[in-house]
Amino acid sequence: MVTRAAGKRTTGALTDDALVDRFLNYLAAEKGLAANTLTAYSRDLAVFLDHLEQRGVGRVTQTRAGDVTSFLELLQSRRLAARSRARFLACLRGFFSFLVREGILRETPTRDVSFPRLGQRLPRSLGREEIGQLLAERVDDPLVQRDLAMIELVYATGLRVSELVGLKVSQVNLEAGYLTVVGKGSKERAVPIGRYARDRLVAYLGETRTRILKGKLSPYLFVNRNGRPMTRQGFAMRLRLTAQRAEVDGKVSPHILRHAFATHLVERGADLRAVQMMLGHSDIATTQIYTHVAREHLRSVHKKYHPRG
Repeated sequence: MVTRAAGKRTTGALTDDALVDRFLNYLAAEKGLAANTLTAYSRDLAVFLDHLEQRGVGRVTQTRAGDVTSFLELLQSRRLAARSRARFLACLRGFFSFLVREGILRETPTRDVSFPRLGQRLPRSLGREEIGQLLAERVDDPLVQRDLAMIELVYATGLRVSELVGLKVSQVNLEAGYLTVVGKGSKERAVPIGRYARDRLVAYLGETRTRILKGKLSPYLFVNRNGRPMTRQGFAMRLRLTAQRAEVDGKVSPHILRHAFATHLVERGADLRAVQMMLGHSDIATTQIYTHVAREHLRSVHKKYHPRG
């Protein structure tokens, strides 16, 4: 939580710290944000309160748009990246919007403050041909078959690597063809599997997993040779080995697989809201980077097929 001298900054009967505490408790109880996210919000707000104090602003409720703008300018002068400054502003917007909802403020001072320009920073993606190369291996090795099932599942669902390795057998519904995933902030979502990934999982659960476990028991879907759950680092290493054997050029990581899932969906006309739900993004703005992918794909199609492209 924010640590400041008790009662140093007050807003009526409530200190600024108490308002921050109420906001963080709201995020924990109503929004279900994870502890590390709450810690980051607490830290960001503490930095902002220090800035207000240095500007002679007596109470957080006396904050004006100019105070927020000067704060962002200070962060820029400290060479914070645009993405980090945008995170600070998102935190302040959430905080002041909360104060408005609580009836403590009439309007938020962040209303007319714009986010820093982030540019288009899309991670490298894999083409459909490269995905085919990754999944083409035919080896009677249970560990390789497990790796291919994991790769197929990430490409089919867009799971985060932490969600993938944390999957339990009970979260897989092969008959209905979907997974129940617990993502960031302990939020649960259902994600369709798709025919190819379902077939891989049927084969993996029917024989491969049993061969790996060798009589041991585990609630986790994907296990290592010792019967323990796969780790993020373990899967990343196995994915790199698979890419090397398949002669796929460049770095291949779990996040690149997740990005390929979203990219290929958008290229083929998928609704952005549906992609947002499958990726587990809490804000559509995070998913909107893929509108750039869609525009580039349409431009390439136009250039290739239009008679005057």
